[in-house]
Amino acid sequence: MTKNIFWIFEITIKEGQVDNLKKLMTEMVEATKENEQCTMAYEWTISEDNKKCHTHECYVDSEATLTHLATFTSQYAARLMETGDATSFVVYGNPNVEVKKILDGFGAVYMTPIGGFIR
Repeated sequence: MTKNIFWIFEITIKEGQVDNLKKLMTEMVEATKENEQCTMAYEWTISEDNKKCHTHECYVDSEATLTHLATFTSQYAARLMETGDATSFVVYGNPNVEVKKILDGFGAVYMTPIGGFIR
């Protein structure tokens, strides 16, 4: 099995906040791409009606996840929550206790691998 940690995080966008969300997303994507080499995937999607936003994130391991979360919590979390409300947060993999402690604060539901592979 892999050491990768990945998730899908859903935000219900507050009225009038789509442009602010997109501006913040651009900043976050650029910073993550530039500074976090162990982030394997960092994709944002939005529903056709601009009411839901999903982030699909994948990290090499728990250490890489902690690196991302340190930046996210200190620089972006409060600003992101101004644009919407966390609706769903499903985490896949086997994050360590330290990662879970942080993710629990965002209402994470954990799905533990029981089989399969990633190429």
